[in-house]
Amino acid sequence: MDADLDAFRELAHSFCQKELAPHHERWAQAKQVDRELWLKAGEVGLLCLSIPEEYGGGGGTFAHEAVLLEEQAYAGDDAWGNAVHSGIVAHYFNAYGTEEQKRRWLPRLASGELVGAIAMTEPGTGSDLQNIKTRALRDGSDYVINGSKTFITNGAQAGLVIVVAKTDPDEAARGVSLIIVETEGAQGFRRGRVLDKIGMHGQDTAELFFDDVRVPTQNLLGAEEGQGFVQLMQQLPQERLLIAVTAVAAMAAAVEQTIRYTKERTAFGREIFSFQNTKFTLAECATEVAVAKAFLDQCVERHLKSELDVTGAAMAKWWTTDRLSRVADECLQLFGGYGYMTEYPISRAWTAARVQRIFGGTNEIMKEIISRTL
Repeated sequence: MDADLDAFRELAHSFCQKELAPHHERWAQAKQVDRELWLKAGEVGLLCLSIPEEYGGGGGTFAHEAVLLEEQAYAGDDAWGNAVHSGIVAHYFNAYGTEEQKRRWLPRLASGELVGAIAMTEPGTGSDLQNIKTRALRDGSDYVINGSKTFITNGAQAGLVIVVAKTDPDEAARGVSLIIVETEGAQGFRRGRVLDKIGMHGQDTAELFFDDVRVPTQNLLGAEEGQGFVQLMQQLPQERLLIAVTAVAAMAAAVEQTIRYTKERTAFGREIFSFQNTKFTLAECATEVAVAKAFLDQCVERHLKSELDVTGAAMAKWWTTDRLSRVADECLQLFGGYGYMTEYPISRAWTAARVQRIFGGTNEIMKEIISRTL
């Protein structure tokens, strides 16, 4: 943190408390945030914070993205998919897009005119991206895309989707390319249902279907086919670090809520906080937060210097999300029966925590990655 980031945190805090916090229940029922939210965020400069200003972005760093993610977590929101939009999708364009692609799409992502998504997972393929079934085969000056994707964040609202597809079905990793689909008016493209999840009810996690969808060959991300798997692997450390940022902020928020609740509620004529079990449990949770935050800060610092490797990001992702699940569960227990009621934020934190050990690569995959360097 520095003076610039402190000032930015004030803006991020104000926006999240005003535009996110009051709408949890309504968005959960609608299974998506308001489309206008993206435009509001674009107007105040909260989208694509770490994208260069020449492409419409904020000209900041990953630290700015992290501050906004923290404030979103402190506001108790898990519906707005800006981490994917700004922290992931925009960076694929910034890192690999041609100059024409950057100028065509990044300003519209930064303004909120377009909502971005990346379509990796398929009904039969999760972490094993080398064996995806979606095809994008050349036909003259077009790619023809066929396949289906699932668990796609921002899927219901996305106007711009990076599709992970095989341009050479006979190859494994070397056959993978990233193809850009503008969804408006794309014949053969359709959205399936917004999926029913045990948590994150306000996030539009959807199915996407591609039936002979034609896009120009200029929609290949980058200059040549077969680079998609390498591009994915290079960007995954930032994705996993974004998850870690959210996890640690959610841990801190859960502990803060629980301390407040246990000091307000009484049992047997005493504050719940005064019982030794409560104090010891919260002491353990506060320590978990402090340790996780120290490691996360180290990883963010390394990432800002372009020194964070795949192994370090995998360590951060699995450790922080595992600790989040433990801390959220311990905190919910201290709420007693009320912890199981959806009106209490701790219940949303508990259910939202569970998926963080799955998406971005399961924690078992993270351990596999780490073990290869031992």
